[in-house]
Amino acid sequence: MAPMATYQAHETAVIDPGSVIGEGTRIWHFSHIMGGCSIGSNCNIGQNVVVSPGVVLGNGVKVQNNVSIYTGVICEDDVFLGPSCVFTNVSNPRSAVSRKHTYEQTHVGKGASIGANATIVCGHTIGAYAFIGAGAVVTKDVSPYALVAGNPSRQIGWISEYGHRLDFDGEGLAFCPESGEAYRLTDGKVKKVPAGQ
Repeated sequence: MAPMATYQAHETAVIDPGSVIGEGTRIWHFSHIMGGCSIGSNCNIGQNVVVSPGVVLGNGVKVQNNVSIYTGVICEDDVFLGPSCVFTNVSNPRSAVSRKHTYEQTHVGKGASIGANATIVCGHTIGAYAFIGAGAVVTKDVSPYALVAGNPSRQIGWISEYGHRLDFDGEGLAFCPESGEAYRLTDGKVKKVPAGQ
């Protein structure tokens, strides 16, 4: 007798053999989980989502409706993918030219958020806790804790792990208004200050 699935999937979802799905993950209507992908525990996969072979989603990833996650995409833990955001995996696609063996990687760091209808051009890294605004088109790497918006996207500020804009003082120190956690800006990079320092 086969072991019971430790995840939940709506009856309209298609789960191909060879996919790995972690405990507590929920998969909703009309989604397609393809063989060879890996989805962590306690993820939420919304309606009409495609997860392609080779994709890796960490634990606690939330994928909203109508997102296609193509081969080459790796998302670390606690990533948020907003409704209808788009990933690419070939920078010069042609219908008549097969590039299945030259997919470019996109890496999304822990806790990062990608807004609704944003487009992530392949071959880039989005740093931990970065925030990509709705409709943005990302064409280059994004630093950890960076807030970016626009087409093409540009950095417009910094953001805390709780998703609040950070206003740094003259000494390069800022505090999240929700968590009270401190952040330091040094040489164009933001790091969270360990508690008690």
